[in-house]
Amino acid sequence: MTIDRGIPIKNVYYMLTYAFKELKRNNYEQIAGEDFEDIHELFAEILSLGIAYLLKQGLHRQYVIHEDELQTLRGKLSIHQTVKKRMTRDTHLVCRFDTFTENNVFNQILKSCVLLLLRHSDVSADRKAKLRRLMVYFAAVDKISSSSIRWDMLRYDRNTRTYQMLHSLCYFLLQSRLLTTESGDVRMERFSDAHMNLLFQRFVMEYYKKKHPEYKVKAKQIKWDMCEDESTSASMLPVMLTDITLTLGGRTLIIDTKYYGQTVRENMGKISIHSPNLYQIHTYVTNEDKYHTGLVDGMLLYARTSSVIQPDTQFKNHDGNIFMVKTLDLSQNFELIEQQLEDILNYKI
Repeated sequence: MTIDRGIPIKNVYYMLTYAFKELKRNNYEQIAGEDFEDIHELFAEILSLGIAYLLKQGLHRQYVIHEDELQTLRGKLSIHQTVKKRMTRDTHLVCRFDTFTENNVFNQILKSCVLLLLRHSDVSADRKAKLRRLMVYFAAVDKISSSSIRWDMLRYDRNTRTYQMLHSLCYFLLQSRLLTTESGDVRMERFSDAHMNLLFQRFVMEYYKKKHPEYKVKAKQIKWDMCEDESTSASMLPVMLTDITLTLGGRTLIIDTKYYGQTVRENMGKISIHSPNLYQIHTYVTNEDKYHTGLVDGMLLYARTSSVIQPDTQFKNHDGNIFMVKTLDLSQNFELIEQQLEDILNYKI
């Protein structure tokens, strides 16, 4: 089966294996041989296998601060709250104390993500039943809203490392979900271009990290090539963060990935590249190459669409910087996708 643009679900799985390396280990390998009707089916299967593995190890437990009204003192006394109680002739003490519990953010994220999948119409009844059986072990775990999750505050150690890949997957899913209808029901959106672009970007980056260790591959923050004076503050300028930056020796290639419904624009019969995209990659390259060496190049890499015209061009400015616009066909066999990524590194002008 395929998702939009004819991309086979199996190719999405292969992209995920690069984005989340854990999928190549443990009991996830069996997924590669299965056929999935929908991308949410794939995600549901990965989560069910991952959570089952966690349960064998035991759900992560940690100390969490809890506040309760007690007859006797436990932990620290919340003086302000207790005084308010006494003013209403309530003799309870309001205490704050630590409890060692599985009801923590690590497990709350998993439960919230599973509950969303259980509401999704494209997840089969069999997989929903499997997820429900697993949720029995999460009875003491609360749900958490995606907006309240501090993803940047999560820290993984030896005891929580097995959660990291599943949380990455949950992040990918939870960012696609919150549509509240007038009746108050919550439903998950279809996988949108924005969500596929997130996977597309991470897949390309992790592919080059794995296949080409000779390159330095990262998402790099580029500094603005400007003089700061009393009237201009650099902190007022927007942050320039590349999708992918590859560096080898003295040469750098900046790749900006795009997953759009249309890769080109037509106006009055004229076909052109999306101007904001071109301005963006041009800004990245010229600010990174502030000494005008010509050793920094830029590429807009689009996921191929069904449009008749697909961008495939390149040009050079007066400093010698090369700018390219390419497409990557994700509907092909995965070996051909890998070959296209290899060809990108062999560009010439």
